[in-house]
Amino acid sequence: MSTPNHPDRPRDGRELARAQHPERAEPAEQAEPTESPEAGRRRFIAQALAAGAVAAWWPAFRIEAARIEAAVRAGECAAPPGFPTHIALFRQAYESWSGEIRIDAMWTCSPRDPAEVVEVVNWAARNGYRVRPRGMNHNWSPLNLAPTQGCGDKVVLLDTATHLKRVRIERDAQPARVVAQAGVLMQDLLAQMKQAGLGFAHVPAPGDLTLGGVLAIDGHGTAVPAQGETRRSGHSYGSLSNLVLALTAVVWDAGQGAYALRTFRRDEADCAAFLVHLGRALIVEATLQAGADQRLRCQSYVNIAASELFAAPGSAGRTFASFLDRSGRVETIHFPFTGNPWLKVWTPTPSLPPLVREAVAPFNYPFSDSISPELAALIRDVNLGDVSRTPALGALQYTLVAAGLVFTAGFDLWGWSSDLLLYVKPTTLRVTANGYAVITSRANVQRVVHEFVGYYQARAEAYRAQGLFPVNGPVEIRVTGLDRAGEVGMAGAVEPLLSAARPVRERPEWDCAVWLDLLTLPGTPQMQAFYREVEQWVFARFSGVDALARVEWSKGWGYGADGAWSDAAVIGQGIPQSLRYGQSAGADWDAARAILNRYDPARVYASPLLDRLLP
Repeated sequence: MSTPNHPDRPRDGRELARAQHPERAEPAEQAEPTESPEAGRRRFIAQALAAGAVAAWWPAFRIEAARIEAAVRAGECAAPPGFPTHIALFRQAYESWSGEIRIDAMWTCSPRDPAEVVEVVNWAARNGYRVRPRGMNHNWSPLNLAPTQGCGDKVVLLDTATHLKRVRIERDAQPARVVAQAGVLMQDLLAQMKQAGLGFAHVPAPGDLTLGGVLAIDGHGTAVPAQGETRRSGHSYGSLSNLVLALTAVVWDAGQGAYALRTFRRDEADCAAFLVHLGRALIVEATLQAGADQRLRCQSYVNIAASELFAAPGSAGRTFASFLDRSGRVETIHFPFTGNPWLKVWTPTPSLPPLVREAVAPFNYPFSDSISPELAALIRDVNLGDVSRTPALGALQYTLVAAGLVFTAGFDLWGWSSDLLLYVKPTTLRVTANGYAVITSRANVQRVVHEFVGYYQARAEAYRAQGLFPVNGPVEIRVTGLDRAGEVGMAGAVEPLLSAARPVRERPEWDCAVWLDLLTLPGTPQMQAFYREVEQWVFARFSGVDALARVEWSKGWGYGADGAWSDAAVIGQGIPQSLRYGQSAGADWDAARAILNRYDPARVYASPLLDRLLP
């Protein structure tokens, strides 16, 4: 199902290239001049600012068959040999959300149904190729592709978002069920569920994510039960992966001597490795439980000082924990060098309160989904090296939010869950981010946010004293429940072995995950060093005494001498140990790795990062 923001691909590749990449005036088969990563980063941001931050998003320009043949004759990137002729094959540009991974032409196929997916995978296994699923590329970590890869590598991307998006809703099942293919966008899935009177407790804020992508990396929003709140049937406070009742994947079948479709029920032991698989598997369909949709009230606050909101545990006043206790659904966005965060609080509210605006569609913060001329000018200055303007950039972002909430009457909204939980569009500013989940108890949440924000602010001020500004985006904090099997409507349900929100069996009092993110423009000077300091502090502080830190799969982590995802100790030891900690033998990181390797012995579903992370 097409949406206005994501139309089906036009057949004319030149027309799309001209429309979305005006800087590429020459035909795509002609080689472009070599461009440094820094120049590419600046060009990406300049394009985004000039075109409302969306022009190069999706689909990135596609090179059609006739041009492929010309490129192959010219000696560029030979076509994959013997590829099934009845399955669409083309070259297409690949760009990650922040533009940090930008590959001008990757061989890409577009199967029309799961049977064709199986054909592609078996072709890849026979020919020594790898298959990487391509949804919306809304990801920071290079789990799918490395920046150094290109169309000359033996990799074919498998487009899921064009055809693999059928949805079937079983409203009368107990619990209600949604059967959806992996390429459906979350905004489309939630719209269909809303029509059927169904919803989820929380979801990621962007609507342009595929279901398959969300499940691969335990996508989440923000929600825990408020004081006195009872969980609704079919809902879960854990990640969306905890809603899965069954998954259909393309896996190795030893009896057939080939890859084939297989459905794993949630009560099967091996299903535990597929619920969050990081791209080390290929899911074509999922059955999710769902509950009755609910009305929420979303109140925004910009008048609470960070010193009050993130005060020491036990403090009186409007603290983060007090809002969490009252409503259970809280997010803070704190712009750099500003006094007051943007606090959003969602509260289940069955009836429309007086003087509250009803929201009848998602994406109700247009001021945060577009870039004003003033903001664009400041970003350009920072991007071109004047990092001293970072405090002004933070102040302007705060001012635009505060004013925007007034002018759009967005301070107090009421509506169905999906209309209030989806609020990030592709037109928002593209930034990079690190990310961690801190597993702890509800009673300890205020301490976690107090210490994290205090450490971040102290280090940012220390850098500022040296004339350095390594982070120019906000600190974002959310809280969810954990992926508890008891919230699944199936007896004997297994937990997702690789979920950052997996409970720690030996610490049952730890009942929630605090998600911590720092955002900044890609390539900001000293960014990587700052992120490494923060990461080392997070791992040292939350090492298992009163809380345990894990990485957020879709974000930046593993900061070493070569930047994110380069620290061998974090990748080879720290991350695996965080998912072994407190778990029983045979149901931990090592078990997940063994299961995924057994079902993909040819490593068709691998990437350079996955080869290091899950060898």
